[in-house]
Amino acid sequence: MGRRTDRRQARQTELVKKIAEDPFLTDRELAERLGVSVQTVRLDRMQLNIPEVRERIRDVAQDAAHKMRSLTEQEVAGELLDLELGKRAISVLETTGEMAFQRSGIVRGHHLFAQANSLAVALADSPVALTGTATVRFCQPVKVGERLVAKASVIENIKNKYTVEVRITAERREILVGTFVVFALEEVNDD
Repeated sequence: MGRRTDRRQARQTELVKKIAEDPFLTDRELAERLGVSVQTVRLDRMQLNIPEVRERIRDVAQDAAHKMRSLTEQEVAGELLDLELGKRAISVLETTGEMAFQRSGIVRGHHLFAQANSLAVALADSPVALTGTATVRFCQPVKVGERLVAKASVIENIKNKYTVEVRITAERREILVGTFVVFALEEVNDD
């Protein structure tokens, strides 16, 4: 009985570590990385009082959404998970059938662009922010059901001009790489 308990404790310690490193891992992904069944991961999570991935994402998203100045939560394509104004941000987009071409099941590019662009704009520490230019490269197609993780970093900030690099991945595959120039405005003229 002692060996089984030791293995379970070691596995649970590793589970906690993996979730701390990446709170967006699904039970299936955790099971693959730990070499156990999905049911084992669920039991371990329940014993450790760790919520499922959707609840973990929702909790993180609520914190990040309160920091935004340039967009509302509904204006971000995907769920905003982390935001440090003027520095970095992360969002997740769960792809659905409505986003895809009917014949191929491949997600249309404007959804990927919207996720990247809205994340870049969210980084601006201003009540109004607009994209001036964007250069994007679509690296691989995305199938319905894939979860897209976008990470944005401000690589330059001069006065009201933010240059933001955004990378979107799906299960460690690079999907989109883009550079966005976002202008922060204090007010919009109604002339």
